[in-house]
Amino acid sequence: MATPNYGYEKRQRELAKKKKKEEKLKAKAEGRRHDDTDAPEEPGTDAPDAAASGDGAAAAD
Repeated sequence: MATPNYGYEKRQRELAKKKKKEEKLKAKAEGRRHDDTDAPEEPGTDAPDAAASGDGAAAAD
């Protein structure tokens, strides 16, 4: 019977942990980018558009 290769098994576990950690960091970063891009755009785009159309309409009338 062959002896177990503990070094190989350990390396595989380390690689699996590293891959899982990288995936979690990537998912977390994507979540931050998604939140950062959505949050500033909504209030920022609504206020200037409303103000610009209100000022333009008042000046034209």
